[in-house]
Amino acid sequence: MRLIDLSQPLFDQAPNCPVHPPVSFRRTVDHPEHGWRLEEITMATHTGSHVDAPLHKIAGGKSISDLPLEMFVGPARIADLRGLPPDTPITAALMAPKLKGVTKRDIVLLATGYGDKRAKSDDWLNHSPYVDADGARWLVERGVRGVGIDHFSIGGMGPVNAETHTLLLGAGIWVVEELKFPPEIFALPQPLKFWALPMNWPGCSGAFCRPVVEVG
Repeated sequence: MRLIDLSQPLFDQAPNCPVHPPVSFRRTVDHPEHGWRLEEITMATHTGSHVDAPLHKIAGGKSISDLPLEMFVGPARIADLRGLPPDTPITAALMAPKLKGVTKRDIVLLATGYGDKRAKSDDWLNHSPYVDADGARWLVERGVRGVGIDHFSIGGMGPVNAETHTLLLGAGIWVVEELKFPPEIFALPQPLKFWALPMNWPGCSGAFCRPVVEVG
């Protein structure tokens, strides 16, 4: 078995959602003075590669610890949407031709190319392609179990798409954000076996994860 890593690295001052606290990694003890090394990390739970649980947008919704781990492992289909212009809404019409084989309970992964643009730039922070309400309803109607995207927000940063998270999470569809798709992944036969196991954080609205695709 081989695993292909779809995660984004986290490090001190890593790019993240601009309305969240900055990412901080601080070495508090180190060799040789203390005889051991320890880091102190500060960041929001929805930072880097992470999973959103319904509680993120739905009052009284399930937290990350309410969802069984089995939900985060399963067949995934990648929609190759690389090359979309900034601020493009990902609609049902855009997804349908790319996801012809999608079945109920599949995991849908959206590759916009913005995982490769990750930086503290205006383009990456504020102008990524995003799933709009029409696209979210299309995914809900197909009964997918989870949706992923290679940006920190599946709904982008504009007010026009405020419904996206609510529609998906309200339907019990978890969301994994901040993926990165290596080029080799697009040549693999689909569906792929995808894993995105979240941290065991009772009561939290989301958690870090290490998204991977299993090959062989």
